[in-house]
Amino acid sequence: MEKSTFKIQQMDCAAEENLLRMKLDGIDTIKGLDFDLQSRQLTVLHSGGLGIIESTIGGLGLGSSLLSTETTEQELVEEDAQAQRKLLWTVLLINFGFFLVEMTTGIFAKSMGLIADSLDMLADALVYALSLFAVGSPVARKKGVARLSGYLQLTLAVVGFAEVVRRVIGDEPTPDFRTMIVVSVLALVANAICLYLLQKSKSKEAHMQATMIFTSNDIIINGGVILAGLLVLFTGSAIPDLVIGAIVFVIVIRGAVRILRLAK
Repeated sequence: MEKSTFKIQQMDCAAEENLLRMKLDGIDTIKGLDFDLQSRQLTVLHSGGLGIIESTIGGLGLGSSLLSTETTEQELVEEDAQAQRKLLWTVLLINFGFFLVEMTTGIFAKSMGLIADSLDMLADALVYALSLFAVGSPVARKKGVARLSGYLQLTLAVVGFAEVVRRVIGDEPTPDFRTMIVVSVLALVANAICLYLLQKSKSKEAHMQATMIFTSNDIIINGGVILAGLLVLFTGSAIPDLVIGAIVFVIVIRGAVRILRLAK
């Protein structure tokens, strides 16, 4: 058995991890994969075929380089998959539930910040769903799920960004800052609960670490919407809401593009 460690410069979230898993899925010599997002390293246990593995990883354009290869008797020990699935389903349902809440209240409150944040929640739910559906699924199914979720997320984000531009040009009413603040505080609490559950699991699996990164970013975004609501209150202008909405839509579009790379 051989153990090869690669440095993946652009591997910093679940999208890159899933991309690598899908591309390496059909290589029979691979016996195990161990992702370290913090160090941006991938360890591959394999029985030969290093050239194919290296060229496959390099072909993704993620800034990869082979750090070392050595003979080993090591076996990758997988964590409790059932416990991970249960935890992922929990955070998935929380994120999807708040997507519905924020989308609905955002429409009624005329807040692009809330609508954008709801799509960010949906984006996270889609990433978690990809991780769940990818387990034990054939490559074609994985790519189909990735393609569908990526296009859905991209379409919604582009439409939302276009709406922000329309409201900047037009004379739109000021959003309800009370709804913005209250709903965003609730969403922040929900994300904090998700982060607590993920950290409590103490999992070292890459996709579990990735969910912690996503959830930490969500808390920052929730804080941005709350700040925008306060600025709307003090300025009487819709501009702060539109600015935070535009920023979050760009983040969602970037995530969608990453997911679509999984379908190639």
